[in-house]
Amino acid sequence: MNAEKRYEIFARLKAENPNPTTELKWKSPFELLVAVLLSAQATDVGVNKAMDRLFPVANTPQDIVDLGLDGLKEHIKTIGLYNTKANNLMKTCRLLLEKHDGEVPRRREDLEALPGVGRKTANVILNTAFGEPTIAVDTHIFRVANRTGIAKGKNVTEVEQKLLRHVPKKFLHDAHHWLILHGRYTCVARKPRCGSCIIEDLCEYPDKTELT
Repeated sequence: MNAEKRYEIFARLKAENPNPTTELKWKSPFELLVAVLLSAQATDVGVNKAMDRLFPVANTPQDIVDLGLDGLKEHIKTIGLYNTKANNLMKTCRLLLEKHDGEVPRRREDLEALPGVGRKTANVILNTAFGEPTIAVDTHIFRVANRTGIAKGKNVTEVEQKLLRHVPKKFLHDAHHWLILHGRYTCVARKPRCGSCIIEDLCEYPDKTELT
C-alpha cells in the first residue's frame, strides 16, 4: 500500500470520527490503568459494569489496598480471570504507592514493570491518558492492518513498528482508536462488513463481501 492510500484512509476515518477515544470509562490515569488491566479477555461493556461498582468505593491505589484482596475480588468477580487480575492489580497498587507516590508513571519502562502490564497495556496508557503517539496492537488492529494492507506483519510487534513508520504523523495520535473501532464494528473477524465500509475502495483485501 502506498502513502497516498494510507493518508486517504486515515483522512476518512478522521472525518467520520474526529475525536475517537476508548470505550472504557475512566476519569484518571489510574482508573484507565485499572480498566485496561481488567479488560483482557473481557468486553469493554463488562469491564465498565464492574468499574461502576468498584470506582465509587475505591479509585486510588491506596483505596484498593485498603479494600483488601477479598474485597477487590468481590467487586470484579463478574470479569473473567478475576482472581489473577485481582492479584496483579493489588501488587500494582502497592508498587505505585512504594515507588511512584501513588501516581501512574509516564515512562514505558516503569509501566511495563507493573504486574500484569505488558507492552500493549503500556501503549494504551501512554496514548490515551498521556497523549503519546503510540499504537497498542490488539486483535482488532492486527486484523485490520493486515487485511487492508495498511501495515502487514506476522506478529503484533512487527505490525506496531510498521504502523508507527507508515501512519502519517498528523493522524498518529488517534490511529489506535480509529483502527480498533473499525475492527470492532466494520472490519469484523469472520465476515467483514465491506458493503458499509468507508475505506472499501482503498482496502487491498481480496475477499471483500457485500455485507453491510
